[in-house]
Amino acid sequence: MKLKYIGYSVPALILVALVALFLRGLFLNPRIVPSPLIGKSVPNFTLPLLYSPQKTITQAQLKGHVSLVNFWGSWCVACRDEHPELMQFAAEHVIPIYGFDFGMGYKHEDVSAKKWLAQNGDPYTQVAYDASGDVSINWGVYGAPETFLIDKHGIIRHKYIGPLTPDIVNKDLLPRIRKLEQEGS
Repeated sequence: MKLKYIGYSVPALILVALVALFLRGLFLNPRIVPSPLIGKSVPNFTLPLLYSPQKTITQAQLKGHVSLVNFWGSWCVACRDEHPELMQFAAEHVIPIYGFDFGMGYKHEDVSAKKWLAQNGDPYTQVAYDASGDVSINWGVYGAPETFLIDKHGIIRHKYIGPLTPDIVNKDLLPRIRKLEQEGS
């Protein structure tokens, strides 16, 4: 008789553990995804500039100043939501924002990005075009928009998944930027 109850208790315990695991997942913030790149140098890359494809941007240009790298695409609905916030940020703050427009297998051409920026404004210091999506993958980007905060030494200090909002900018991003700008060179 005791063996019969033991036989039922093992599957019941497994079921309870799975339910607990799934319930925990319901309360996690999907914007908080740990990145293995936090605290490390930005990955090596060379990308053509959107407006001057014969020129490139590399990881070396992200050193010497605090900056943001924003991965976006003209096909991205959430990027449209974020864009006014980037425009306001660029107008009010002096740190550069580098825009990395990426295709990631979409039928996306640089012409679409140029047209989109012409219509909506260009908050970026420079815009790079990642047609293959390889650089985006190396940065660990799996969606758009995603924004990285880079310190003066070219180290990734924070990653934002999804559109930047006024709340995120004012309560999290700006305090981090101020702290990084105060750090020694």
